[in-house]
Amino acid sequence: MTEKQVEDLSQKLALESKSVWEEADQEARKEIFALADRYMEFLDKAKTERMAVQTIRELAEKNGFAPLDAKKNAKGYFAAYHEKVIFLFRPGKKPVSQGLRILGAHLDSPRLDLKGKPLYEDQDLAFLKTHYYGGIKKYHWLSRPLALHGVVCLENGETVEIHIGEDRDDPVFTVLDVLPHLSRNAQGKKKVADAFEAERMNILIGGLPLDAEKGKEKVKLAVLQLLHEKYGIKEEDFTSAELEAVPVGRARHVGLDRSLIGGYGHDDRCCAYAALEAIFAATEPEVGSLVLLVDKEEIGSEGATGAQSLFLELFLAELLEKTGEKAEYLNVTKALTTSRAISGDVSGGFDPDYPEVHEKRNAAFLGKGITLTKYTGSGGKYSASDANAEYVAWIRGVWNQAEVVWQAAGMGKIDEGGGGTIAKFLAKRGMEIVDAGPALLAMHAPFEIMHKSDLYSTYQAYKAFLEAKAK
Repeated sequence: MTEKQVEDLSQKLALESKSVWEEADQEARKEIFALADRYMEFLDKAKTERMAVQTIRELAEKNGFAPLDAKKNAKGYFAAYHEKVIFLFRPGKKPVSQGLRILGAHLDSPRLDLKGKPLYEDQDLAFLKTHYYGGIKKYHWLSRPLALHGVVCLENGETVEIHIGEDRDDPVFTVLDVLPHLSRNAQGKKKVADAFEAERMNILIGGLPLDAEKGKEKVKLAVLQLLHEKYGIKEEDFTSAELEAVPVGRARHVGLDRSLIGGYGHDDRCCAYAALEAIFAATEPEVGSLVLLVDKEEIGSEGATGAQSLFLELFLAELLEKTGEKAEYLNVTKALTTSRAISGDVSGGFDPDYPEVHEKRNAAFLGKGITLTKYTGSGGKYSASDANAEYVAWIRGVWNQAEVVWQAAGMGKIDEGGGGTIAKFLAKRGMEIVDAGPALLAMHAPFEIMHKSDLYSTYQAYKAFLEAKAK
């Protein structure tokens, strides 16, 4: 064969990765940066799942969506559950009972939660005891400014919101680390897993004693007095509180060329935001669109607000009634089993500094577009959702037709580790589903890194999925 014939054959048959940026024209390049700016604004407002739900509700209303129980007709509808889960629905031409296009993602991110009795005093300093949430490297959370966000629910039924640390004039909080001069035995000779103990991850919250001649734990009492004066809470109210310590600061452009975004909570609010932009922008979908944004993915999708909950069935029953169909078991089940879904979640990007944890031929690379992950889990596909080949073929056909730049990849070497998503819990409902989202560097760190062009590719892929014609 001639060199030209070999080249033509390679272009026809071989798989070659593409760069989103290099494939984009000038208009698309402008939109890559514009979308990133909108997303960064969202990320700054959505530091917790409750804050995310409130922000999403506001965005939905601005884009013509109305509450599900609204009497008026609207472009779409939304409903929230327990202020940690939110659905957005956009009607299509086909009845709900004949299936939906579902984009699912999660709103929770790794963080430090406060224990039920967190406040204590030691050596004239006041601290809050924490319990870390999700998979973290503990040392990431030491000696860095932290903000507190959340709610305190009082015995009388009142809910008090607390947001401290983000405004310039706010105080911040921190977890102390031992100085390097004295850390040889406390940390230096230990394995990383043992060197940083969860019970030492206590948040410094105060250091001035109550202005009184006598009394015990005067610093703790002074903190309680400040909290009571500003928020009307007492120590027992911590028992019915949800307060989360998260990194202080806004999302930032990374790199001299501003090609990347650094921030807290890319996993998985980048997929949530791409799904929002997709459902707002999709043109007259033939099949009804549903964006499902849930809580508790980082701890196994448990509880009333995790993907294992029955809220999806409840919402579908309400949706059937809203659209004029009978909210009966058969219709709910048919809607679930005939739906097609994408579990929007991030993938671990190839890190040039740690190539040994990746299998390079099947790794996700930044800037190469949304990552399609056929199966998740760990080891021998344990606890995995493994998409059907027929469904994967349909998805890539949709994306290729829409000229979406995408890549296929897994999460690291087989026995290096692994991870899960909400896909397997939605798959239990009988729907076709596959994982797809941007690749990240430093995933689960307080400052994760994402390529702006991958966010744009994810938006394009989600939009094409919602707009694709029914089979």
